[in-house]
This record gives sequence, C-alpha cells and structure tokens, in this order.
Amino acid sequence: MATSTSKPKTSTKARSGGRTTKKQQLIKLLGTKSGADIKSLCDKLGWQQHTTRAAVSGLRKAGYEVAIEKPPKGGLSKYRILSAPTTQQATAIVTEANGS
Repeated sequence: MATSTSKPKTSTKARSGGRTTKKQQLIKLLGTKSGADIKSLCDKLGWQQHTTRAAVSGLRKAGYEVAIEKPPKGGLSKYRILSAPTTQQATAIVTEANGS
C-alpha cells in the first residue's frame, strides 16, 4: 500500500488570506496626519491597551519612526508614524533577527 508524501496545494491567495492584517491596520491608523490615541486604536483593533502599546513598540523595532504627542492640558496621547523604514533598515533588522 503506497502512501502519498505530497504536500497539499495552497495558492498564494489562500496563504495571504486576501485580507488586511491588524499590523497593516495599525500602520494605516498611525499613518494619518492626526495620528490616533490608544483608546481609539484599542477600539478599532479589538486589542487591550498593553497589546496595542507592544505592537507600536514592535513597529519601532521594525524601523518605523513613531512619535507620541501629549496634549498640553491632559487627555490621551496621540501616536503617529513619522517615517517608514528604508529598505536598508528593513534588511538590517531581518539579518539581525536571523542571527547573521
């Protein structure tokens, strides 16, 4: 009795899911001119505050320049992406992550 060792076929679209990831949503929300506060990010992404702050920290580690703007009279701080990583930065981050 022969057994099949072939892998199941998956299309590229099936692997990517054809949908927007939460990271992509976060980048889009933070990429606006006005930015977004932690509460609105949590509401839109369905995350808790500590998870949202960790994701913003992950964007910084990935090379995004993220600014925090604190309102002068209190209130919620706004997070905003000032610049995305360059190709050279992204390559260095991947190389570092792989231990090379």
